[in-house]
Amino acid sequence: MSTHITIEPLGQAVAARDGQTVLDACLRAGVWLPHACGHGVCGTCKVQVLEGEFEHGDASNFALMDFERDEGRILACCATARTDLVIEAEIDEDPDAQFLPLADYSAELVEARMLTPTIRGLWLRPDRAVPFQAGQYLMLQVPGVDGARAFSVANAPGEDLIELHIRRVPGGRATGWLHDGLQVGQALQFTAPSGRFFVRKSAQLPLIFVAGGSGLSSPKSMIQDLLAEGCRLPITLVQGARNAEELYFREFFESLADQHPNFAYVPVLSDLPDGSNWAGARGYAHEALKAQFAGDFRGHKAYLCGPPPMIEASIKTLMQGRLFERDIYAEKFFTASDAAGSAPRSPLFRSL
Repeated sequence: MSTHITIEPLGQAVAARDGQTVLDACLRAGVWLPHACGHGVCGTCKVQVLEGEFEHGDASNFALMDFERDEGRILACCATARTDLVIEAEIDEDPDAQFLPLADYSAELVEARMLTPTIRGLWLRPDRAVPFQAGQYLMLQVPGVDGARAFSVANAPGEDLIELHIRRVPGGRATGWLHDGLQVGQALQFTAPSGRFFVRKSAQLPLIFVAGGSGLSSPKSMIQDLLAEGCRLPITLVQGARNAEELYFREFFESLADQHPNFAYVPVLSDLPDGSNWAGARGYAHEALKAQFAGDFRGHKAYLCGPPPMIEASIKTLMQGRLFERDIYAEKFFTASDAAGSAPRSPLFRSL
């Protein structure tokens, strides 16, 4: 049995299979609804039901309070339709957004290698082309693990292989298997594309990227895409790592900087022994960022990817340098384990 979901104010209707969540039905029809965690934790996908009957699913009481349930609000990532529904959602129309339908793919692992002591690179050959915007992520099914896991795509759109950077999470079953169990030749399944992290190209403003750890994947995709399109705007990448072993793709970005005069690469290391012969920037990413721009970020767009402390510090530095929320974008992921408690939110920034 299928039902229909009408999304206001668009007035567009989509079909939903029995048991399919409201969010999944909309995304697979190419209708984007605000969302983030996909686990009923963050509340980003909260919408108002105007007509029809539904099931709330596993929405947490933190993300959807009792009085909101009484008023007919649902979390689209958990709720399913029992009858035809009419919902009202806050649709943020962005001229740079591509509304690409969510789809399922199968892929073969054709290459794998360690990029750092804790990050493994995977190159997958999908069964067909995967449309996505640079900066978006996919949801990967890991054998023996409940629930898909989100990983940013590190290659530029249009390439034959899908590139992923997998950081080993201590005690994590999914990343543990992707590091130790997955072998070249094996098949994987994933769903793509997801996320609203992409370059606002129409702004035509100089771009700042700040990355740490496996958060480098999205900026790598975005920068490659920009340069391949012939972007002439100034582009700066600040890549933070603890030591030289954790600083991966350094030679790749140095080569890009040699080829493109508008691209500047700033690697910075935070945990170096005394007497180290490292000639680059020392300290944390936000400190190198401030030094690179002399503390003035006006007239830029900034994109941040990496550990929460790095993102927090970078946001504070950017705001102190007169760059504000409308021009700062950060990648935000939640895990299934977040469902046990409230998701962290920045006190400095309304929506990471």
